[in-house]
Amino acid sequence: MARDPGIYVEILICAAADEIWRYTQVPELHERWDLRFTAIDYIPKHSDDEPQRFRYSTRIGFGLNIEGEGESTGTREEATGLRTSALKFWSSDPKSLIEQGSGYWKYIPIAGGVRFLTWYDYRTRFGAVGRIIDRLVFRPLIGWATAWSFDRLRLWIDRGVPPEISLRMAVIHALARLGIAFTWLWQGLMPKLLFPSVDERAMMLAVGLPLALVPVAGALELLFAALTVGLWRWRPLFLLNALAMIGALIGVALSASSYLVAAFNPVTLNVGMILLSVIGYLSAAAIPSASRCLRRPAKGMV
Repeated sequence: MARDPGIYVEILICAAADEIWRYTQVPELHERWDLRFTAIDYIPKHSDDEPQRFRYSTRIGFGLNIEGEGESTGTREEATGLRTSALKFWSSDPKSLIEQGSGYWKYIPIAGGVRFLTWYDYRTRFGAVGRIIDRLVFRPLIGWATAWSFDRLRLWIDRGVPPEISLRMAVIHALARLGIAFTWLWQGLMPKLLFPSVDERAMMLAVGLPLALVPVAGALELLFAALTVGLWRWRPLFLLNALAMIGALIGVALSASSYLVAAFNPVTLNVGMILLSVIGYLSAAAIPSASRCLRRPAKGMV
């Protein structure tokens, strides 16, 4: 195995261990919530004593799949209700960075639910280049994908949000947030800082503010663009954005109403931003977040 401490992810799911076991051990259910896999297929066993082998594939885009195999190396259930499922996996696909690995899942009943956790590690191919790519890019990405998927599973079991819906809401949320960030970035950078607009200066004078504040306003808009992306999980930002757009629109209507009927006017811009804020706020209520998972085991707990 690699020298890394491995990838650890834990989440609390408010459900019985039997239910979580079913969602994670039945391939047709597992592949729906786990971002790491596109398909999981069990290989028929010749006897009950054989370990359960499986094939998996992951779609990486442009019509390409990475395929691999694995097997369950054993399951254990203790008198306390704790369950453990160990497995190993490997891939002979030359496109796969992972050559082979192993890990386990644990289901630990506690008051109010189950601590569902995983640990796994793997060995890479492609020599030193593969190890560098893994450390800098792949390992952080697959760790995030594991945690994001665990929260996606939690939403499915605890709140009845199907994985397909939570993924769709996450995409909608991302598009709304990026759309707002891009608009703030463009409005701050182009008409205020790089190519000062006559209309921007005229509106500033109309509300009784000095022209020296035009670049300051541009810098503040760039800051808000950065915060929109940097505070990715902070849902109230959408409300602040909507309030800012409503306030700006009222300000223009009171001080420079002629701009409301001009081409590319504040009405279309601000209303569009308000609607993006509403879409982002509503969609953010049911999206998975890797931040809800523990990424290091609690001392003395595992």
